[in-house]
Amino acid sequence: MRMYFRRATTAAGARRILGVYEVAYLAGGPRRVVECAVIALAEGGLLRLRASRVRAAGDEVPGHLVERALITACPHSRNAASVCAELRESPEVAEIGDRLADWGLVTRARHQLTRVGRQRLQTAEQEGSLPPYVFVGPEVLPKGTVRRGVMEAQLIPSGLGRAMIRMGNALDHNSDSGSGFGCGGGGGGGGSD
Repeated sequence: MRMYFRRATTAAGARRILGVYEVAYLAGGPRRVVECAVIALAEGGLLRLRASRVRAAGDEVPGHLVERALITACPHSRNAASVCAELRESPEVAEIGDRLADWGLVTRARHQLTRVGRQRLQTAEQEGSLPPYVFVGPEVLPKGTVRRGVMEAQLIPSGLGRAMIRMGNALDHNSDSGSGFGCGGGGGGGGSD
């Protein structure tokens, strides 16, 4: 019975029409879905990227749930990395992964591509009807505000970021104090807060 169910699901997934965000999920998971939403809305003039900040622009309401969630997340200027992290964990993006799992294009547990999912992704790429950033990411965009904003929104894992800051502060402190070890004493100038 289980084998029959799997084949029926896989066959259904092979026939489904995939939208841009389903293909983006197959190409790069939740991160790619968010990147594509940011790029699409920025190119459409509904989202403004400035340095590491993002905010909604205009009064138009986007048609896709992920795009609406993105616009709702930043009515005022917000840090792009935090908005993207929030959206990656949103129910709207999770729903895409669950739907692809129901169709047999990704696995249930870890949302990894199945054989049929890989085939559908390859077919979508060969058709050439979707923008290249859906498959590759923001690296293929021309240099400019949108590319820089999307690429800067990629977070360094929090544990690594904190460790790097501590290491930098320790190096600054040690070079200022002239000592190779320890954290005490004099030393001029401001290495750490």
